[in-house]
Amino acid sequence: MKLRISRRWWTAASAALAFLALTAAGEAQPWPTARPIRVIVPLTAGSATDVLARTVFDQVSRQIGQTVIVENKPGAAQTIGAAMVAKAEPDGYTVLVNSSSHTVVPSTFSNLPFNVATDFAAVAPLASIPTVMVVSPAKNYADAAAFVKAAKASPGSMTYGSGGVGNSTHFAAERFRLAAGFEGVHVPYKGAPEALSEVLTGRIDFYFSPVPPTLSLVRDGQLRALAVSSAKRSSALPDVPTTVEAGFPESGYEFWIGAFLPGATPRPIVDRLAQEVAKALQVPTVRERLAQMGADPMPMGPREFDAYVVKEIDANAALVKAAGIKFN
Repeated sequence: MKLRISRRWWTAASAALAFLALTAAGEAQPWPTARPIRVIVPLTAGSATDVLARTVFDQVSRQIGQTVIVENKPGAAQTIGAAMVAKAEPDGYTVLVNSSSHTVVPSTFSNLPFNVATDFAAVAPLASIPTVMVVSPAKNYADAAAFVKAAKASPGSMTYGSGGVGNSTHFAAERFRLAAGFEGVHVPYKGAPEALSEVLTGRIDFYFSPVPPTLSLVRDGQLRALAVSSAKRSSALPDVPTTVEAGFPESGYEFWIGAFLPGATPRPIVDRLAQEVAKALQVPTVRERLAQMGADPMPMGPREFDAYVVKEIDANAALVKAAGIKFN
């Protein structure tokens, strides 16, 4: 009797296991299936990162026929939202869209809840948004070289604003300052609008601003654009040279926005999402929206972008050390 019960139990258990295996096999459908995709933006609604995420992933949603929900999770220098994605299931249904600040936090936080290099799979950069070195026309600097000459003639006198310590506007200024070889005084503000207002009035000497909010001011002559920090000239300011073209090697700083998945996401899903993003970025309405933002294409495949991110982490760590940047 005991043996008979054991066999019956084993037969039932085997059948149940077989049923579960068949059910699982039936459910294991290729990505994406009829399930919403969450895009986490670790900044507030209306920021350049948020607008770009919504523009690109709205088009991706149409391409794949699935709902995409953009959620803003700001706070703690963008690490709250990033941590959510790092800890999410690596199934392709939780995406991070973050700025180049993603590669700065390893140098600014001693106890990050994630490893930027290993806990994320780089998918694709959505675009780069150059920062532009602007000064008040009243300062009478004809170009970046003239500004640097004046800065060296009066060591430590130049003031430069930023949208906060560790902000991309801060790093762009520090990269340029170190490459040009002059001393200055950093004046951090609560955000970019405050810094832009201060350079307009001439209370600070220069500011590396994101291109979009400066375009009308430059065109109206309220600000003078001396150089852009990107590797190539901005499509929105084609007559303004890069800092390297202005004569300062190693002075470039790229502000970019990119998409990431959790680190353990299967490679076929990473590659498929990268393909969809690349396709979306070629759609005329998307390209037009990016142009309005002063954003330029930054074409890279997942592996190339991943290597670029690792390189940026190291470069930013070196910049923090060289500039003596202190964080609270």
